[in-house]
Amino acid sequence: MEADGIIESILFAAGEPFPIPRLMALLDLSREEVLAAARRLGDRYSYEHRGIRLLVLEDALQLGSAPEYADWVRRALDTRKPARLSPAALEVLAIAAYFQPVTRTYIEQIRGVDSSYTVGLLVEKGFLEPCGRLDAPGRPMLFRTTAAFLRVFGLSSLEELPSYGDAPEIAGEDLQALAEGLAEVRD
Repeated sequence: MEADGIIESILFAAGEPFPIPRLMALLDLSREEVLAAARRLGDRYSYEHRGIRLLVLEDALQLGSAPEYADWVRRALDTRKPARLSPAALEVLAIAAYFQPVTRTYIEQIRGVDSSYTVGLLVEKGFLEPCGRLDAPGRPMLFRTTAAFLRVFGLSSLEELPSYGDAPEIAGEDLQALAEGLAEVRD
């Protein structure tokens, strides 16, 4: 089908997540038609044991290397294995992923410690991004996870996060369990 080839070409040339709504507008296709083409491409890559995979990241598509060839890609590009995230970083990411958008103060209330450095580091690494301001005194910055977070953790959307139960709040051992669950998703 022609749409498959066009989508594949666009994703290859883009080299980064490409918005599904933009593909819909460019190709005059429905969301379902774009996702069906993406599914066909992804199935073909997997079935033929190709070196690339099609990633669905919330509201975007991206081509990436097949995870089973990651060591070869790292060696060829002379890159190191991505650094493991600290327990503090995993805790902050878990809070942001499950409760986003969140303020730094909210993260600190749950963790019980200053999280300024960790939030800043995660923004710098591209796992968190500012997404507005809370309509409250002081107008604190709101943060959410990014497409890079989804890609690194192998998730198509936040709905794929492990369930943590129905509790509206988390703390202590629950927070540690969430962070460990997030680390397992990545590994």
